[in-house]
Amino acid sequence: MASVSVYIKEGKEVEKIDLNDSVFAAPVNEHLVHMAVVLQLANKRQGTQKAKTRSEVRGGGRKPWRQKETGHARQGSIRAPQWTGGGVVFAPVPRDYSFKMNKKEKAAAIRSVLSSKVSENKLIVMDNLDFEAPKTKEMKNILNNLNVNKALVVVDGDASNTLLSVRNLQEARGVYSNSINVYDMLKYDTVVITKSAVKAIEEVYA
Repeated sequence: MASVSVYIKEGKEVEKIDLNDSVFAAPVNEHLVHMAVVLQLANKRQGTQKAKTRSEVRGGGRKPWRQKETGHARQGSIRAPQWTGGGVVFAPVPRDYSFKMNKKEKAAAIRSVLSSKVSENKLIVMDNLDFEAPKTKEMKNILNNLNVNKALVVVDGDASNTLLSVRNLQEARGVYSNSINVYDMLKYDTVVITKSAVKAIEEVYA
């Protein structure tokens, strides 16, 4: 089993815990990780872009001049793509960019990223991150004590004050353990996670 250190808010190591190898030491499948990132970015796209083809542009029903003996190139419509004000050749139309991955594929991608974070020493386990009230400055101090620049803070249970403390930090993001995703874990260099969140993730993905 892989073991990691557990830290307190002051940045001091207090103990070590064992991680479930099936979650935190799983084989890294780069293809599934890539698919998961593309999936999340594609699902965010609105797909509302639209331009008119030559059949949709108003006007241009009459041939602008006769076919022959004018000295001009033959033209059938003033709304053809080569004319100013004409239609677009292959005009974009509204479409849905989203696609789906199987649940097992998504889970394997998350296990892959978690495992890579552990192997790179980019996963920091905290004893707790409880706050009596939202304190952005205190959260910033905790990240400084851990020598972390960009962090994804993962919590579990009733941790609304913790998430509010992270919200105004430009270099950090807070999520619950049931909302982790591949894109966020790759975007932020380090995953700062509580012991309770580790247990919750192991129960789901083991």
